[in-house]
Amino acid sequence: MLKMIELPYPLTALEPYYSRETLEIHYKTLYKGYVDNTNKTEEKLQKARTENNFSNIKCLEKDLSFFGSGAILHELFFENMGPAMPTTPSVELMQQIIKDFGSYDAFKNQFTEASKVVEASGWCILALVPQWNKLEILQCEKHQNLTLWGCNPLLVLDMWEHSYFLQYKANRGEYITAFWNIVNWNIANKRFQDR
Repeated sequence: MLKMIELPYPLTALEPYYSRETLEIHYKTLYKGYVDNTNKTEEKLQKARTENNFSNIKCLEKDLSFFGSGAILHELFFENMGPAMPTTPSVELMQQIIKDFGSYDAFKNQFTEASKVVEASGWCILALVPQWNKLEILQCEKHQNLTLWGCNPLLVLDMWEHSYFLQYKANRGEYITAFWNIVNWNIANKRFQDR
């Protein structure tokens, strides 16, 4: 059974860039919903296997992909933020960023602009594609569409409206600018190192 991760910081730790109210709703209600629905879907899949009844398998597999991916991406998102503190990409990650994007500023600009135009509900993701030995920026729709197989997400930004609307209303740009103040590069560095 999937369990919710503990937040690695207090609910007020990301203020003023990410409000306590937004974080509490996001974590305790929305993320919890993805975890709970993943578990419910797994139970239904177990029942289908036990009864050898796969009449609803299309819906169940779709739900598993959607809810399960939502749980995973939220965990990555919560973990790659932290109280405003100076962190930077490691030497190795910075070298890869410069190799693949030309400079850190070019990467940051592309990630920011890609985040602004994520269609509907989705995510912006800095991912390592091991097969290409290359970093890519992905615009993931919902939680599971427009991804690359085998990629390792290093840094994710939730662009669903529930992630920012209480605090930033419809101003995605302000939300994204604020996000850069609470990125915990130590986590992205570890994900890159552990690839």
